[in-house]
Amino acid sequence: QVQLVESGGGLVQAGGSLRLSCEASGRTFSSYVMGWFRQAPEKVREFVAAISVTGGRTYYADSVKGRFTISRDNAKNTVYLQMNSLKFEDTAVYYCAAQEGGSRYDGRGSYDYWGQGTQVTVSS
Repeated sequence: QVQLVESGGGLVQAGGSLRLSCEASGRTFSSYVMGWFRQAPEKVREFVAAISVTGGRTYYADSVKGRFTISRDNAKNTVYLQMNSLKFEDTAVYYCAAQEGGSRYDGRGSYDYWGQGTQVTVSS
């Protein structure tokens, strides 16, 4: 059983930064690929970033590459998303997700567990 709780969202001006955290419960956190997705109003939930079990590999959507950084601390059962140079179009609910591995890192269907999301609003 894995439970995920996101935090760190809020209101920020364009060009600013936020760091999202996803705190996980469960004994097998270190066995999961972790990902971040986001969903803006009237849009489908889209892939943002993912990180391998050990943190050695990271993956990013083209829209956030160079601005966002995903990381994890397995000792703390936590994955992070550092968001810099935020744009208005980054406004969305951000979701943390976990998968057991062996599936596409960027597919919603690849993930077995999901958090409830945290709102990020970027003002122009």
